[in-house]
Amino acid sequence: MTGSGVIASEAKRSRDREALIVIVHSLAHAVAALKAAVQAGRSVVLISALGAGSYVGPGWFRELVAAAREAVPEASCSSLLDCGDDRGAVLAALRSEVEGVVFTGRADVAPRLADIASQHRVRFVTERPVPALDLGDDFFAAPEILERRCAELLG
Repeated sequence: MTGSGVIASEAKRSRDREALIVIVHSLAHAVAALKAAVQAGRSVVLISALGAGSYVGPGWFRELVAAAREAVPEASCSSLLDCGDDRGAVLAALRSEVEGVVFTGRADVAPRLADIASQHRVRFVTERPVPALDLGDDFFAAPEILERRCAELLG
């Protein structure tokens, strides 16, 4: 990685530390979180439900994030697909070019997966970040309710 790439990577990590983490279960959730983030002038990390890499798959999550970004292009966000302890899900996520993965499996496996993730330029995290909000309880809520819920947190 070039010197400017390292600086850009560090800047992104710094922004992510300041960002609020929101667990999203649908496109409506992700769009609501991004709209609220724009209104609050904040950035968010969109993270999947626990172990979602194993049951919804990386392609679905990658496209969910892409569609949310397209719907709210002015939003500042990053994303993490939680693969739990499933190293196969991590490898599938890396091939699918997701932005970041969470792997909470065996410590002796993590360094090799981290190396592969680095080669694919995918963020690799071994501890699931603590979310500020999980929209799972609002799975079927109207977009206005989702946006209000996110705005309360971000505002």
